[in-house]
Amino acid sequence: MNTTEAASSMPEWLALREEADARARATEPLTELRDHARVVADLGCGTGSLGRWLTSRLPGERSWLLLDRDPELLEPARASVPGAEVIARRLDLESLRATDLEGVTLVTASALLDVLTRAEVRALTGAVATRGCPALLCLSVVGRVEFLPADPLDGAFGAAFDDHQRRRGRLGPDAPGFATAAFTRLGYEVRSYPSPWRLGPGDAELTRAWLRGWVRAAVEQDGSLPGEEYLQHRLSVCAGGNWRVVVHHTDLLALPRAAR
Repeated sequence: MNTTEAASSMPEWLALREEADARARATEPLTELRDHARVVADLGCGTGSLGRWLTSRLPGERSWLLLDRDPELLEPARASVPGAEVIARRLDLESLRATDLEGVTLVTASALLDVLTRAEVRALTGAVATRGCPALLCLSVVGRVEFLPADPLDGAFGAAFDDHQRRRGRLGPDAPGFATAAFTRLGYEVRSYPSPWRLGPGDAELTRAWLRGWVRAAVEQDGSLPGEEYLQHRLSVCAGGNWRVVVHHTDLLALPRAAR
């Protein structure tokens, strides 16, 4: 959801990025969650990619509460996430309350934090803390993209994109730090793990879609940037076989100290 969700339609974009997301997510937190993943609430679940990823890596049967504001995404998520019980419910996270998480033993989210406002992150962390359960919040952007080969304009486009992410009060790349501080104030221990997209010639379709959205957002923020020229240059590089892009993210694991 965080970087270029408008690359095409939302379901197509989520399908396009699912493999890269699966490669990027940190696996280290899973050892801490084996005893907590009985009833999982996935916030901003999209089509259920995080649920499918977790199910294949955590043993045992579990129930799911899938929450998203887009009703068109909820049915494919409900149908594709395995569980003893799978409930899909439409919910805007700005209205999230602890009562929405009744009975939940683990809260998860993917590519979500950076599109939230401070108030929404406070609501999220407060609801989780009231339940007293862990949270695994994956794939938040941190404001760093690396290209090989590099271009002198990479930094300017990256900075403009980051500022675009902060529009309308959204946290963008400041989200991991803000969420960490919010959880810490509520008595949680928060650990962070790098979860970068590492894209290369085998990811050309995803990279092209991501580039178009990334450049478009940067130019919306700073109209002085030579968007079309830069984009065509980058797309021509992607047509070859000697390039890499690393889009840095972080995964946060929030654990209630009382449960440690």
